[in-house]
Amino acid sequence: MKKLLAISLGALLIGACNSDPKGYVLSGTITGEPENGTQIFLKTTDSLNQLVDIDTATVENGLFSFSGSQAEPKMYYLFVDKTGGNAPLIVENGNIEIEFQKDSIGYAELKGTEQNEMFMDFLEESRKLSERARSMQDDMRMAAQQQDTATVTALREEFMEFQEDAKNFNLEFAKNHTNAYVSVLIIGNLLATKSAPLDEIKSMFEALTPEMKQTEPAQKIAEQLENLKSTEVGAVAPDFSAPTPTGDVLALSDVTSNAKLTLVDFWAAWCRPCRAENPNIVSVYQKYHEKGFDVLGVSLDTQAEQWTGAIEADGLEWNHISNLQRFQDPIARLYNINAIPAAFLLDENGVIVARDLRGPALEEKVAEILGKS
Repeated sequence: MKKLLAISLGALLIGACNSDPKGYVLSGTITGEPENGTQIFLKTTDSLNQLVDIDTATVENGLFSFSGSQAEPKMYYLFVDKTGGNAPLIVENGNIEIEFQKDSIGYAELKGTEQNEMFMDFLEESRKLSERARSMQDDMRMAAQQQDTATVTALREEFMEFQEDAKNFNLEFAKNHTNAYVSVLIIGNLLATKSAPLDEIKSMFEALTPEMKQTEPAQKIAEQLENLKSTEVGAVAPDFSAPTPTGDVLALSDVTSNAKLTLVDFWAAWCRPCRAENPNIVSVYQKYHEKGFDVLGVSLDTQAEQWTGAIEADGLEWNHISNLQRFQDPIARLYNINAIPAAFLLDENGVIVARDLRGPALEEKVAEILGKS
């Protein structure tokens, strides 16, 4: 899959509502003498964040157009045949205009609808930040080649400050544009990456206009915020069930009912950090299983063969379940899993006593509760 244009802190997926027009017309202009007949592809992302084709247009005299109806505004991407890069835009009902140079599609100019106007404001500042980042990276690379350690150190400190500036830009944009769909997406990204205090994220979300709170990604954020309450340390872990590798259905309660401590481990065969952590979990399991420690592996794989192959290769002797739906897995959504590895340690009553313990920290906690003897 072609890499989507990176837009500051995350991929922007959907735009906000415009109730007046009944459909959209996307009018495009390409400069740089594109050949007549050049194909333009309109794509969006599915529930797994994979690109899917929506429509195709043909360039004639530097112009092209798309039309249709969009029930709810959504982020789309334009691709030019045999040309790298893409241009993101919010497809919402109304008249949208986009203009770009054929070899610089990533710097497209948008106008026409309210959400695209705000998106353009966001993009312009994001591009400035990207240029600043590239400049610093080039300077660091050159200093490293010249073995100028003092300059490298200074540039690294400057880059740390830059990253804080970039984060603050996103925060301020979302706080100052409560009617922008870009703000919804920023908040969602902050929540997924834990890049801001939870109280601040909640406050930003509550400040959104009612229209923005009704959008699909805002509803997902609301669901995640609600789920967070039930997966905090001290809460009783929500029960769930899913198929095992043999096709049987196993519930979390089936495992916890026979254990003093249970580690619910979210992982996948394709996740390198997960596979690197597996030997540590195996070690703790072998040492403390007879004392009441158990593990339930929840895989976010999509291919059963890869899942079961990794179980065998890594010697994971405990119970395993998976819906084979990656991050769209209902269990992952219930537990707000946006990145793996992720783990929850439950006591004999199913209460969450710790989260995301890795390496020595896992054994230390298990030993503390079950005893070292």
